[in-house]
Amino acid sequence: MKDIGLVGLPGSGRSTLFTALTRHGAAGGRANQAVVPVPDPRLEVLARLQGSARTIPAQIRFVDVPGGTSSAQGIAQLRQVDALCIVLRAFGPNADPARELVEVRAELLLADLAVVASALEGARKRARGGRSPAQEVAALERAHEVLAAETPLRDAALDEETRRLLRAVAPLTLKPEVVVANLEEGAEVPPGLPEGTIGVWAALEAETAGMPEDEARALLEGFGIPEPGLERVIRACYRALDLVTFLTFNPDEARAWQVRRGAKAPEAAGVIHTDMQRGFVRAEVVAFDDLVAAGGWEAAKHRGLVRVEGRDYEVREGDVIHVRFAV
Repeated sequence: MKDIGLVGLPGSGRSTLFTALTRHGAAGGRANQAVVPVPDPRLEVLARLQGSARTIPAQIRFVDVPGGTSSAQGIAQLRQVDALCIVLRAFGPNADPARELVEVRAELLLADLAVVASALEGARKRARGGRSPAQEVAALERAHEVLAAETPLRDAALDEETRRLLRAVAPLTLKPEVVVANLEEGAEVPPGLPEGTIGVWAALEAETAGMPEDEARALLEGFGIPEPGLERVIRACYRALDLVTFLTFNPDEARAWQVRRGAKAPEAAGVIHTDMQRGFVRAEVVAFDDLVAAGGWEAAKHRGLVRVEGRDYEVREGDVIHVRFAV
């Protein structure tokens, strides 16, 4: 499960968006967290085809950090998340979301510059005593150079080894980001924001948080919102984190799992259970659409649509997988 940290300037409506996205109220004083299901209509279809008793969607956790970038505690909590969701005020008088985005990004960059400078000083001291690898010092020096030039680390041409070494200090500007414009009712995303910015009428959606889901969806559709903000934000987070979804089933459940794009079959097996990764033998795989067209797993096997894949197989979006393993 991936964690998405909400960050924004005071007055951006960050906590209102948290309520709208998660259908949970916020309890003040500490980081508020809510685990939400990732909508996936394929699960119901898979459960019907295979007779699974229930469906279990993949999950994502939203973290609303009180104080955000304005406190050391908020920065520390943001360093623990997998991606950042930057919330911008695009409602009310004098709204200037483009300026807010510049300011939030500057705060994140300055926070990284401070932590990298401190880590670099320590690494150099250890290196003089022979206790710090040269690669660590070089990675921190490169990061400091990039940040001092006011460039986010994600935009720099850093090799994979440098990125791996930098993860020890959890740079905020190395994390994927999603930008959300908190809009006035009926408004659209204003110009001047990055391509892919998600527009959400947070105040309106927050009002539906206490309603049953079908009633909330019907009300939002009445206001011209065919799809809740949660679903659009989750899709954007998946794109930012470069995740794919694979599916499994048994008589008890049809279930969705998330894994990084490019993951090999044993890694996907490990998402289900570590024993499956350790004892991985092979994966039986069929594309979801092929499974549906065939009418089920056994019919798909009969048509030769179920493939036997080994350790080097890269899991694809919508794969239905049965893992064979030995412990």
